[in-house]
Amino acid sequence: MGFKIPSVVSIAGSDSSGGAGIQADLKTIEALGLFAQTAITALTAQNTMGVSGVLDVPSEFVVQQIDAVFEDIRPGAVKIGMVSSALNVVAIAESLRAHAAENIVVDPVMVSTSGSRLISDGASEALTGRLFPLASVITPNIPEAEVLWGRSIATKRDMEAAAGELSERFGVAVLVKGGHGISDADDVLAERGFTCWLPGERIENDNTHGTGCTLSSAIACGLAKGFTVFEACEYAKRYISGALAAQLDLGKGSGPLDHMWEYRGR
Repeated sequence: MGFKIPSVVSIAGSDSSGGAGIQADLKTIEALGLFAQTAITALTAQNTMGVSGVLDVPSEFVVQQIDAVFEDIRPGAVKIGMVSSALNVVAIAESLRAHAAENIVVDPVMVSTSGSRLISDGASEALTGRLFPLASVITPNIPEAEVLWGRSIATKRDMEAAAGELSERFGVAVLVKGGHGISDADDVLAERGFTCWLPGERIENDNTHGTGCTLSSAIACGLAKGFTVFEACEYAKRYISGALAAQLDLGKGSGPLDHMWEYRGR
């Protein structure tokens, strides 16, 4: 007699260096004891020093991947990462709605660490108008929250206000992630008119490639296990803190996390 475990599907781009995107999601989901599935939206040529090439996957094939996943091993949660084209955003939203997908976590990858916009205005509008309404929680960092909110964020009070207003505007739980010199380890969650802080210990580690992908995947794992949004966010923060504290040091730039930190040395 076999056994069953929950599944999480990641809909995101591939990272050839293995530190972010689909690869980080796969490692996170499996490290947390769940079964990982994927629908790849783009191929990238990248390493710890940067991205040298991107090849988008046609929307028809993205949908074909999603259909194949849902028709067999139905996921208990969905993580959505970077989707750069409006056509793909709309196709993904329609497919997930058709499959009545649950526990959707959207990591709105809109702005690079350097502050550059990563998706077009059309894709951004499709993201907020088509995918956000399907989500259980969205996980913007400070620059992304600024784009969505339309105002700058300079203090923790700003973070809290942004989370609350975005949650009310989009009708979804919003986790605004700290960092960027404002709140290095504390995140704020807004849900159903309430806001609360999720404190974290600052960990000195320059290797942070894939932290956003990893956190959102871990939240999806928590939701697939039956946790509330708050519990899933706490669960994800504990996991990513351990992955950072492991101090993995690979590559010439900002290296990846140690996704298997709990198993290292066992």
